[in-house]
Amino acid sequence: MIPISYNVRSLLVRRTTTIATALGIGLVVFVLASALMLGEGIRNTLVAEGSSLRAKVLRKGSDTEMASGLENDKVSLVMAAPGVKRDSANQPLASAELVVVIAMDKVGGEKDGLISNILVRGVPPQVMQVRPEVRIIAGRPARPGTDEVIVGKGIRGQFKGLELNDSFDLKKNRPVQVVGIFEAGGSSLESEVWADIETLRTSFGRGSSSSSVTVALESSSAYDGFADYIERDKQLGLEPLRESVYYEKQSEGTYLFITIMGTIIALAFSVGAMIGAMITMYGAVAQRSKEVGTLRALGFSRGDVLLSFLLESSVLALIGAFIGAGASLGMSLVKFSMVNFATWQEISFSFDPTPAILVISILAGAVMGVVGGFFPAVRASRLSPVVAMRQ
Repeated sequence: MIPISYNVRSLLVRRTTTIATALGIGLVVFVLASALMLGEGIRNTLVAEGSSLRAKVLRKGSDTEMASGLENDKVSLVMAAPGVKRDSANQPLASAELVVVIAMDKVGGEKDGLISNILVRGVPPQVMQVRPEVRIIAGRPARPGTDEVIVGKGIRGQFKGLELNDSFDLKKNRPVQVVGIFEAGGSSLESEVWADIETLRTSFGRGSSSSSVTVALESSSAYDGFADYIERDKQLGLEPLRESVYYEKQSEGTYLFITIMGTIIALAFSVGAMIGAMITMYGAVAQRSKEVGTLRALGFSRGDVLLSFLLESSVLALIGAFIGAGASLGMSLVKFSMVNFATWQEISFSFDPTPAILVISILAGAVMGVVGGFFPAVRASRLSPVVAMRQ
C-alpha cells in the first residue's frame, strides 16, 4: 500500500485547489446540516408542546383547532369524563380554549411594514394548572375578565404592540394591554398571545363556543378509558387525541417541507462540489503522471494507486465536511420565523443540532469525496508506467 504521507504531501503542495475544494464540500455540508437542524428544531418546537399526560378534544373531522368548534354542553361532558385529573377542590383540570388568527405589523429593520399572522388563544383562569410548564418570566399573569393579555417570549417585541406594557388592537376598536411575558418549555405556545377566553369570545362574536378542550389525565394509562368514553357517544361528534400525537401531526407538513427543500438545495450544491473534487483530482493525476509511473515501476499495483487517490479525495472531503459541520453549529444561536402550514401562524424556531445530524452530514461529505475522486482514481490506476514516465 502506498504510504499515506504521500497523499498528505500532495494535498499540502496543492494548497489553493485543496482549500477551494474543501470549502466547496464544506458549504454543501453546512447547508445540509442547517436544513436538518432546522427540521429538528421545528419538530421539537411543535412536539414539545404535547404531553402524554394530557389529551386534546376536537370536533370530529377537524385536523386543527382552527377548524374545530365545541359548544359549552359538550365541553362540560368532556370535563366530566373518567380519567380527567382533579385539583384539591375536586374540580376537573381542563382548559376549554378558543383560538383565532390575527394579522399584525412586524417591527425591526427590513421587517417594518410587513404583516404576518399571530395566533391568539383564549384561555380560562385555570390554564396554568393544566399546563404547569407555562410560567411568567416578566410582568404578571393577565386578570380574568379583563382586556389584558400575556405574550410568548418567542414573539416578544417582534410585532408592534407585543412588548411588555404595550397595547394593540385585538380587533378594531378593541385594544388590549400586554401585562406579562411567558415561556412554555420551548414549545410553539411561546409564539402565541393569550387572552381571557370571554374577552376573545365577545371580541369576535363567538358566543359560548370553544375551539378545543385540553384535559390533564390522572395518568398516561388513563387515556384509553377517557377516549373510549368520548368516542362511545356518537352524537357528541368529538374526537380525542393524546396531546403529544396531536402536535406531532401538526408538525409533519412544515417539517417535511423544510427537510425536503433543504435536501434538494444540498443535493444541487453537492453536484457542484463533486464536480469540483473531480476536477481537482483529474488535475492531480495530470500533474503527477510521472509520480504514478514511478510508483507502478516500484511495484505498487493498480489497486494500490486506485486506493491511494480515493483516500486522498476522501481526506479532502472529510476536511471540508468537518469545516461545514463545525460552522453549522453556529446556527444553533440563530432564531428563525416562518408560518406553520397547519395553523398559518408565524412561529419562532431554532436550529437544533444533534449528534445524528452531524454524523449524517459528515458522511455525506465523505461520500461526495469518494464519488468525485473515483473516476480520476481509475484513470490514475490505468496509466501505463512506461508512458507515464515519458510525460
